[in-house]
Parts: sequence; C-alpha cells; structure tokens
Amino acid sequence: MPSISEPAGAAELSDLVSLTLEEARRQGASQAEADASVSRGLSVSVRLGEVDTVEYQRDRGLAVTVYFGKRKGSASTADLARSALLETVGKACAIASYTAEDPYAGLVEPEALARDIPDLDLDHAWELTPERAIELARSCEAAGLAVDTRVSNSEGGAVGTQRHTGVYGNSHGFLAGCSATSHSLSCSLIAEDGGQMQRDHWYSVARDPADLEDAARVGRIAGERALARLGARRLTTRKAPVAFTPDMARGLIGHFIGAIRGTSQYRKASFLLDAAGSQVFPAFLQMHERPHLPKGLASSPFDQEGAATHDRELVRDGVLDGYVLGSYSARRLGLKTTGNAGGIHNLIVTASDGGLGPEGFLARLGTGLLVTELMGQGVNGVTGDYSRGASGFWVERGVIQHAVHEVTIAGNLKRMYLDIAAAGSDTDARGAIRTPSLLISEMTIAGE
Repeated sequence: MPSISEPAGAAELSDLVSLTLEEARRQGASQAEADASVSRGLSVSVRLGEVDTVEYQRDRGLAVTVYFGKRKGSASTADLARSALLETVGKACAIASYTAEDPYAGLVEPEALARDIPDLDLDHAWELTPERAIELARSCEAAGLAVDTRVSNSEGGAVGTQRHTGVYGNSHGFLAGCSATSHSLSCSLIAEDGGQMQRDHWYSVARDPADLEDAARVGRIAGERALARLGARRLTTRKAPVAFTPDMARGLIGHFIGAIRGTSQYRKASFLLDAAGSQVFPAFLQMHERPHLPKGLASSPFDQEGAATHDRELVRDGVLDGYVLGSYSARRLGLKTTGNAGGIHNLIVTASDGGLGPEGFLARLGTGLLVTELMGQGVNGVTGDYSRGASGFWVERGVIQHAVHEVTIAGNLKRMYLDIAAAGSDTDARGAIRTPSLLISEMTIAGE
C-alpha cells in the first residue's frame, strides 16, 4: 500500500477505495461503496491592515457504506493507513448487523452510473504564499477604506485557496475521481455617520484564480455598499412589491429546491408536495440545470453515488418538470434518480425575455422595497410560510430614495413564486444556483 502524504493524487486514493471495497466483499457485504478524499488550503485575514489569522488546512478521510441485503452500515476514518481502513470496514459491517432492513436501501442502479467522465476544467492551482495572500487582503481592505472617510472601520479582508481531490467507487465496478480548486477574496467594512453604523461586504469566488475580481475592486464595492446603507430608516407596516438582489434571490430559489428534493417529497414535508407537472412559477420563468459547465462552481460529471449528471430543464414555462432525486428517494417515490445525490449542479434561473436591465428592473418595481440582506431562519418548509428580517432600499417611481433596516418581510412561498412579476438580467454566478434579481408583486412589510 502506498503511504499517503499531502497532497495525495487520485491514483493513490483509487487504491485506497479499491482496497476498502475488496475488504467489504471479503467480510460478506452484498454491496459496498466508499469515497476517499484529501484537501489542503490556505486562508488569511487582516483587519485594519494588521494580520488577524493565517491558517493552513489539511484534511483527509474515507467513508464506507456496506449493505448486507437490505441492512446498511456506515463508518468513516481520517486515518488512511491500511490497518485503519480494514478496521473501518469491520465497524461498518458490525453496524449493519444491528440495523433494520430497509426495502429501499442499496447502491444506485448500474444503468445510472456515469460511463464517460468529461474534463470540466475544475482544477486550477494557485501557488499563493502567505505573504502574497496578506498583501492581497490588505490591498482589498485598504481600497474599501479609501472610498470615503465615513468608511471608518473594518471586519476584515480575507483571501482563501483550497484544492480538493476525491475518489468514489462502488461494488458495481464504478471507480472515478477528480481534483477541484476554489479560491476567494472578500471584504467586510463598516461605515459610520451621525452615530449610525452600517456594515456591508462583497466577495469573489472562482475555480481559477485568474477569474477572481481584482482585490481592490472587491474592497471598493464593499465600501460603497456600506456607505450606501447610511441613513437607513424603518418603514411603517404595509403591503408593497418586494425585489430581491441576485445574492438574496439565490436563497429564495434555494427554498424551492428544498421543497422539491426527494426527501421532502417522500416524507410529505413540502409545501410543493406532488407538484410535478404543476404551474409553480409564472410562465416567463425557466430553470435549467447545467452540470458540465467548464469551471462551474457546482459542476460535476457524476453525483455522490456515481450517477451521471446531465443537462435538465427543471422548470419549463413556469411548470415543474420533476424532482431533485438521489437513488434512495427515487425508489421511495417509484421514480428514477436524477443524478442529484448531494445537491443541485449549476441551476440557472432565466426569464424568457432575457430579463430587465438595472434601470428597467427598478422602474418595474415602481414603489417598493429592494432587499439586499436577509436575517433569521423564519421559513417553514412544510407550509411555505416565510418571515425574515430584511434590510435594503426603499424605491419610489423607480428611483432609490433611502436605505431601510429593521423590517420583516412575510408571505407564503407557494404564492410568492407565482407572484414573481419580473426578473433582472444581472445573474450572479457565485454559487450552485445562478439567479438574477427577482421581483415579487406584493408582500407584507412589518415595521413600525
């Protein structure tokens, strides 16, 4: 057996997974799956020009799941020595002997496994020294503080880089893996005027360091956003249109994905229960899953079970085409896996007309609230009831009037989705869900 030293490659991890699967077979398991991974990274933060943290991360681990018929056992270890792997398999087998049979348990069906593994261009190493990372974090923060004298304090500038290598295999003969990188720049600043303090931030994240926004630009945007929030006021309680900026709209769509996950459906714990084939959004809204986008932050050739990922139209003309399924939830529902064990892969939300530009979007909002920050977790996934603290800007006749804070917005997600009146053209690609600004025709705004 090869010894594992950082960074380990996919070939070494493949050997470990193969050994694990063979040991599971030797111990009598009818099916087994294992995944091994190693990751390393560097993160640096500064505050007011002084180094706050410098951290190296080095992690590794292996997880194994065995099936004895319909009995399942799982175990994991951070020790990749041969003896530790054999012991981990033994523990998983022991656990399986105590579990109840589950008629839906088992590996993904062989016909769903990925056969062709495309190169998605996810691995872009950044030879970043701590000294260079500190320099970037300082320049990011300094650019933000230089925006205006009222931007007087900071929660810090940060730089991070990570490389992850993982291999998954199962007893159907599947064995594959890949390496992927993630790099980031961020800054959080505080503006103060007349005794009022407001905080805001900005960040950039990418697979390839060459695709990151310039550090000074990230800092400037953070400073400008904090400055814009000065003079924030509360609103009186009312009903009005509410718009979500792209980074806030991502969470709104995230609640939708949670409602159509297989686990929510078979547990009957969803406000969109049995909604496949139903109109859940206005006809102009589309949602496309694109798992194979080069350098995509959520791109993957296969899911956590080895099932092939593929392009999919999740919402067509506002109609839900199907659910988000792994093999277990698919069996519970009498369906087939959609290759989404572990989550969604680059979900892109678009409007049929391409969406409105910034001025057109505000004009369509007319008089209402533009939300730029949400707080709290007041979302009920069973009923769809939605109530969250919010801040942003009050808009009248398509023109921003003043910043708003300390209000609560409320509605029901099922109704809110149908009441989406417009989408912007400003798609935010910094996550697994890529969405533009979204406008809901009416919500309750609770304030004074």
